[in-house]
Amino acid sequence: MNLISLGQSDLKVTPICLGTMTFGEQVSQQTSHAILDRSLERGVNFVDTAEMYAVPTRKETAGATETIIGNWFESHPGVRNRVVLASKVAGPTRATPWIREGTGMTAADIIASCEGSLKRLKTDVIDLYQIHWPERHVPAFGLTYYEPRKETTTTPILEQLLALAQLVKAGKVRYIGLSNETPYGVHEFVKFAEQLGLPRVVSVQNPYSLLNRTWENAMDESCHRLGVSLLAYSPLGYGLLSGKYDQSGTTGPDAPAEARLTMFESMRKQRWGRKESWETGKLYNQLARDNGLTPTQMALAFCYTKWQVASTILGVTTVAQLDEDIDIWGTQLSPEVLKEIDAIRKQHRDPAQ
Repeated sequence: MNLISLGQSDLKVTPICLGTMTFGEQVSQQTSHAILDRSLERGVNFVDTAEMYAVPTRKETAGATETIIGNWFESHPGVRNRVVLASKVAGPTRATPWIREGTGMTAADIIASCEGSLKRLKTDVIDLYQIHWPERHVPAFGLTYYEPRKETTTTPILEQLLALAQLVKAGKVRYIGLSNETPYGVHEFVKFAEQLGLPRVVSVQNPYSLLNRTWENAMDESCHRLGVSLLAYSPLGYGLLSGKYDQSGTTGPDAPAEARLTMFESMRKQRWGRKESWETGKLYNQLARDNGLTPTQMALAFCYTKWQVASTILGVTTVAQLDEDIDIWGTQLSPEVLKEIDAIRKQHRDPAQ
């Protein structure tokens, strides 16, 4: 894997990123450290986390993932300099009142969150600091439409950007990014950065998979023209594109007991738990098998080879899963398979958007 630059920055990352939201909930610290070790051994230099992790989010485990990563840095002298570390500040009003209550996300909120993350991560600087979701009301996390009547924003984008700029100036953050964003949000952050000489966002972390290609509806052109990179999360659709739920669904007698959609009812109530997501996932999985591929191979190869994707974020619970996912790097999908993929999307669109 060749290193790539994120956006218009000199931040060099691998096109595979290790996602860590399972650390501290499904995955113990010991196994988390083994996964981190193996990831680095396999050449992956990019690690993504967030202040609200582990997931599903709970007051008892908020910050646990960052603490586990910080303990790994502490127990492995010198390893911090080999890793590009990304974390995220939680937005408001999304089932995380122990982090931030109500509406708004002030400059003070952002700075305090960063300070907390630095302490837990046991580092002096975060290489890529992202806003986890917009302070605005946006169509994300299963919402399809923007509804002005539901708008509750109280913190201007400029105020948020100025706070991030303060962190960059202080040397606590190298570069900034967004997550779960829309074209409007990206354009506003870039506009203010260019007008006022403030830090420019280098990336957006949004869902992208066979079950959710909404990035291609407008975000791809916006970010391509603005020079902002996509970090694709949930490339396996919370496991729906691995084939493991095909027979019994998420709650049937043969459902994988330790898989997240089986374990956590709260996740089954989200976009990944929709009947249409499961049914469409099975169509893609069968297409893979019909063409001599595993479902995981086809789903990840799709993300790995799309021009829109700078780096694909992998969420795993074992070292074996990590190895399987990295081994798929280099797999090419035939024009015929890509045509069939597009045919399924044309009929079923984006069920997990």
